[in-house]
Amino acid sequence: MLTKKRIRFKGWLQRKSYDLALVYGFDGDGPFVEYALRVSRQVIAFKQRKESLNQKLLASIDKTTIRCSNSVDYLFSLIAPLGIPKAGLHLSYVISESERQWAVARLAALRDGGAGPIVGLQIASFPTKGYRDWPVENFVELCRRIRSEHPKAHFLILGGKREWKRTRALHVSLSGCSTHYAGRLSLRQTAALMGQLDLYIGVDTGPTHIMGALHRPMVALYHPSSPSRALAPLEHPCCHVVDHPLADRGATEHTPMAGITVDAVWEKVRAALSGEFPPPLVTPWTP
Repeated sequence: MLTKKRIRFKGWLQRKSYDLALVYGFDGDGPFVEYALRVSRQVIAFKQRKESLNQKLLASIDKTTIRCSNSVDYLFSLIAPLGIPKAGLHLSYVISESERQWAVARLAALRDGGAGPIVGLQIASFPTKGYRDWPVENFVELCRRIRSEHPKAHFLILGGKREWKRTRALHVSLSGCSTHYAGRLSLRQTAALMGQLDLYIGVDTGPTHIMGALHRPMVALYHPSSPSRALAPLEHPCCHVVDHPLADRGATEHTPMAGITVDAVWEKVRAALSGEFPPPLVTPWTP
């Protein structure tokens, strides 16, 4: 991995082996842009503090002038100077055939036993963004409501090893109608299982972004400091988003996700399980 400290010493002795480099993010004093200039013939980056660096770039994008509402549009801003047409705004992820077959076999016993719908649950975000996590007790109540209308519903509890205690607690609360996969699968195995779900419910985190690329029914919950307008999957045919009531109203990372009520999520889950979804979200981007 190239860190800000290590990258200052890289690329000095090698030839320019790349035709074009795109530098995403903004590193302040420019070490990543300087590295890109050492190893690539042309570089596009966000405008740097050092004007001497900007003058060496094929194009520099001033972030303050970008009119966009979604992170996808923001990332497209570096490609705009190249005149390359967009193939779409949706995320791209492919489950291999062998992975699909593995997931089908993994869920065969549930399907053959009449379980359904099969609902995936992602209750925790990145460890550094725990403020995005919805309370476990809210997930418990939500699942009980699902079971009240779908008595044979079964829940796959997803996630990593770090949130094992919380996911295990949820599994115990849903005894007899859940399978605890958190910390037991690779990310690609998790994605393969998600591709077989009847519905996915999750907070804003990596698996939720992958689910956004699979075009399977999903309900995603967003913290007010990172609302759905910025991070929800675009061009998704079957996605419900649930925003915090304080979204775009001055919330901070200390604003609790408990502000999203079970009623608010249940409304979207109920619609999703009935096959009702809003039109796909598409946001225009203007350079």
